[in-house]
Amino acid sequence: MGATLLLGAAGAVVIPYTLWWIFGDYLLRSPLDNLPGPAPSFLTLDVGEAAVRQAWKFWAKHAKTYGPVSLIYGLLGRRVLVIHDPKALHTVMVKDQEFYTNSVAPSNDFSVLLGPGLLSTTGMQHKRQRKLLNPVFSVAHLRDMVQIFYNVAHKAQKAISTRVPADGTAEVLDVNGWMARITLEMLGQAGLGYSFDNFVEDSTDPYGESLRMFFPAQSRFLLFGALVMMLSYVMSDAALRRFFSIIPLKGLQDIMDISVTMRRRSQEIIEEKKAALRMGDDVMLQEVGEGKDLMSICLKANMAASEGERLSDEELIAQMSTFTLAGMDTTSNALSRILHVLAQHPDAQEKLRAELVEAQGGPDGDADMSYDALDKLPYLDAVCRETLRVFAPVSLSGRVATRDSVIPFANPVRGRDGKDMHEVVVPKGMVVITHYQASNSDPALWGEDAEEWKPERWLAPLPSAVEDARIPGVYSNLMTFAAGSRSCILLTLTCSFLVEVVLAVLLPKFSFEVTDQEITWNSSAVIYPTMGEGSSKPEMLLKVKAL
Repeated sequence: MGATLLLGAAGAVVIPYTLWWIFGDYLLRSPLDNLPGPAPSFLTLDVGEAAVRQAWKFWAKHAKTYGPVSLIYGLLGRRVLVIHDPKALHTVMVKDQEFYTNSVAPSNDFSVLLGPGLLSTTGMQHKRQRKLLNPVFSVAHLRDMVQIFYNVAHKAQKAISTRVPADGTAEVLDVNGWMARITLEMLGQAGLGYSFDNFVEDSTDPYGESLRMFFPAQSRFLLFGALVMMLSYVMSDAALRRFFSIIPLKGLQDIMDISVTMRRRSQEIIEEKKAALRMGDDVMLQEVGEGKDLMSICLKANMAASEGERLSDEELIAQMSTFTLAGMDTTSNALSRILHVLAQHPDAQEKLRAELVEAQGGPDGDADMSYDALDKLPYLDAVCRETLRVFAPVSLSGRVATRDSVIPFANPVRGRDGKDMHEVVVPKGMVVITHYQASNSDPALWGEDAEEWKPERWLAPLPSAVEDARIPGVYSNLMTFAAGSRSCILLTLTCSFLVEVVLAVLLPKFSFEVTDQEITWNSSAVIYPTMGEGSSKPEMLLKVKAL
């Protein structure tokens, strides 16, 4: 009898609490509900449409329809704030960034798959890592890598030449695959002091293939991130890796196999690098990168750091996986997008080629340009900036509010009640989507042609609205590389030089044209191409001709 009463009492508490947890957000009204957005929903999932491979279309339509601050509803009526208003972005990503974290759960998918690197850590651990790594990714170190980049680019150019007829006949190549190989080898040599590819064989390094498939594999198993967050409250990262490895689901096993390959190879390379460092400078000079690579610099800085600021071996391995993944995937797909756009705009391709040929000494010249000389080519710079504006490789990211806070707006937002809103109160635990691409192509800032690819816009003063908006992004009034302490640490490496070197070497030697097959760009953590919507293989076929 006593047990029955006890169970009944427990049920009287647990059942109402559970029902409130499920239905509470849907039943309660909130000041947030006055923001523009679709009608509240309980059983349908607004963000479900935002999770498919063509999600970028959903987000573009949403931004056009509802403006720079809006609300969408997730499952069970959960509210999600979506912003691209510049002042709101500055508040979330710079001014109050400590109150908006990637996740409030003990762990996340990047932590489980890559380890405690810059993409997964938060708080003081992230600040400690950033403090050690920021000096490593400097322009001074980048200048030491100039010849490494050119050597790799020339080797790749010669390899592509063997696949393309010398008589000017077009050959269809997977350009995205080549950009991935080139980027990995550049990052491998300049970043890790390690060579992955000699460009002789058509097969790719298993580590490189794992990097290339990481985000597409994640996008095919959408529940992975949610499962990690829920289970991380009761399981460590190591336990989660063991647990996921025994679940017989192909999508999940693909993700875990990629993770295992990356972690194993990262550890092997780190150990080889540490052994070479212990043997002294003479040995380092014989290594790939001659000790000037970023990982050698990082290891030396780590050895010199105080015990409290030093990174653990687990953190170093995670940094390597994070560095190569973030650098390769964003850069290779950015390069692919540039070549795709140039193939669609042959006049722009020829104009850029002419600029590069002249800068290299004319048709008979083949001189490699210095960092500073390459950086001063106006049309090359314009093509790169415009492509990164219209087609950001990472189109959005999410933050979670760790406390109640207020987000102000740069311009009033017309609420559903017809009144202007100048700010919104964000409750603790609310998800905030920072929509980078919507900021980059906002007609209110960039003009009515904001969605059009026009490199010439960078050859004239930018619209005053852009200058006045004070967009918080770290790159050229764009949100492409985020803002604040979580902005892209690889910006200088990937945008200022690596992409430009590849274009400077390849465009004078080859022309690129589209084929009859449709190229589809797909949403994941990094947007990637496939040949049509039916394919899941990262790939971009273009006609390539030798010049």
